[in-house]
Amino acid sequence: MEKKKLIEFRNIVKNFDGQIILKGVNLDIYEKEFVTLLGPSGCGKTTLLRILGGFLEADEGHVIFDGEEISDKPPYERELNTVFQKYALFPHLSVYENIAFGLKIKKMSKDVIDQKVMKMLKLIGLEGFENKNTTLLSGGQQQRVAIARALVNEPKVLLLDEPLAALDLKLRKEMQYELKRIQQEVGITFIFVTHDQEEALTMSDKIVVMKGGEIQQVGTPEEIYNEPANKYVANFIGESNILPAVMLEDYKVRFDDITFDCVDFGFKKNEAVDVVIRPEDIDIVDVKDGKMTGEVLSVLFKGVHYEIIVETVPGTTVTVNMCVIRNQDVTSEDGKEKISASNFYVDLEDVKDLDDKEIIARSNAQAWDPESDEYISIAKIEYDLKEELGEYPVRFTTANGTSIERTIYVVNQPFVRNEKANEAVMAFNFFKTVDEIVESQALDTDIKTWANAQGWKLSDESQSIDISVDYNFEPEEVKEGIYPITFSTTGREFKIHTTDYTEVGQEVGLTFFPEDIHVMSRVVF
Repeated sequence: MEKKKLIEFRNIVKNFDGQIILKGVNLDIYEKEFVTLLGPSGCGKTTLLRILGGFLEADEGHVIFDGEEISDKPPYERELNTVFQKYALFPHLSVYENIAFGLKIKKMSKDVIDQKVMKMLKLIGLEGFENKNTTLLSGGQQQRVAIARALVNEPKVLLLDEPLAALDLKLRKEMQYELKRIQQEVGITFIFVTHDQEEALTMSDKIVVMKGGEIQQVGTPEEIYNEPANKYVANFIGESNILPAVMLEDYKVRFDDITFDCVDFGFKKNEAVDVVIRPEDIDIVDVKDGKMTGEVLSVLFKGVHYEIIVETVPGTTVTVNMCVIRNQDVTSEDGKEKISASNFYVDLEDVKDLDDKEIIARSNAQAWDPESDEYISIAKIEYDLKEELGEYPVRFTTANGTSIERTIYVVNQPFVRNEKANEAVMAFNFFKTVDEIVESQALDTDIKTWANAQGWKLSDESQSIDISVDYNFEPEEVKEGIYPITFSTTGREFKIHTTDYTEVGQEVGLTFFPEDIHVMSRVVF
C-alpha cells in the first residue's frame, strides 16, 4: 500500500542577519516514518524543524501539512509536538502532572486524563513513577517523561531536537532503541534532529543529510551508507576510503593507475568521479592474490576488530633549502621609492618559458612608496638569459629609475621519480628576506612559487599533481639562516577493518569485490 504524504517543504529559504541558513529546501515526509535530519552544526537542520513547528517563519517557501498550507498557523494550532534537547519539564510538578499538563489545558475530564497518562507511563516504562518529582529522575527517565508529555496529546508528528545529546554514551545507545520502539508502537511520524551518524543509522527509516542549508541526499540508512551521493555524504556517514577516479565506461572505473570492474553505470565516458570503499569491505590477502599491494603502516586494536592502515602508493617527497637573508631593499636617492627582489634558480629546460611576469613572480620583485606602503609598478626588466648553465644578472627598474639587480641561476635540477606512484616531484633552493616571509599573506602558496615546486605524472608530463608544503618554523619568528622545506604528494593509504592481525611493515595484498566499489559524482564544495 502506498504511503500517504504528510509533510511537504517547498523551496524553504531562511536568512539570519544576512546569512542564508536554508537555501530553497524541498522535502517530502510520509506517515509513520522515522525521519532523521542529519548534519553538522549550522547546516540548517534545527532551523527546518523550528519552521515546521511554527517557532520560526520561513522567508520564502511553503510548509504543507496533511494537504493544508500551515505556514501562517501558530504552533498550538499545528498537529505536532516538540521534545527539545533541554526537556523543559516543570520542576514543581510530579511525573503524572507533567504528562497531564497539556490535557488539563484542553479541559479534558479527570477520568480521560488518568487513562491517557497511565497508558503513557506504561509505554515509556515508568509505571509506579507517577508521583515522583521530576528533578529526582535520571536523564534518561526525564527524557521519557518529556516524550510522554508530547505523545499524550496524540499529535500526528513528534519533533525531536537532539534529545539524546545530554545523555551519557551507554544511556544514549539504550534510548536509541527505546525511541524506535516507542515510534513503532504509537505509529506516528517522528522527525529527529542530530549530528550523530550512529543515531541516524540506528533509528531511521529515512535519513536527510544536510550541509550548508542544502540537502545532499535523502535515503534509507542502507542507501545512505552503501550508495552515498557524493564525497561529503560518504565522509559524514561512517568511515570511508575516498579517492579520485575516472569512469572509463559503464562498469569500468580507474584509480591509482589500475582499472577495476564495478557495478555502476550512467556516467559519461572518462568522467572524473570519486570512489568510496568502506574499510570493512577490503580484505587483506597474500601479495600474489591482491588487486593492489601495499605496506602495513599501523595496526590498532579497536575491541571488535583491528584497524589497519596500508599504504598502497607511497607519496613522493623532495626537500630543498630556503636561505633567509637580511633585507636588501634599495631606496631611491630622494627616499620616495623602495624596491626589492631575490635571486632564484631555474631549471635549464624551463629557461625558454620564462617571461617578464614569471621572472617577477619567481624573484618576488616589488617596489613601493615607503611613506604610504602603496605599490609602485616595475616599468622595466633587463636580462640576457641563455639556455646554458650559469649565472645571469636581471635588473628591475621603476619608471622613476629606482632599480635593483639580482641573479638568475640556471641549473640542471634533478627531480625525484616515484615509479610505483607514476609521478615525479621537483623543487629548487631559494633565497628570501625576513620581511618577505613575515609579510606573506599566503605563505604556503608563496613558498611553492618561490621554490617553483611542481609535481607531474611520469606517463603524462602535462598532467600535474597537487603537492603540499611542510616546514618547521613560525613565520613571525623567522631569522637569517637556512631552513629545510619539504614538498610532498599525497600517497594512497587504505583503512581496513578486520578481525585478523597483521604485522606492521609487512607487504600485503588488498582485494575487494566490484560491488564494494561505490562510484559517486564529483562535487566541489
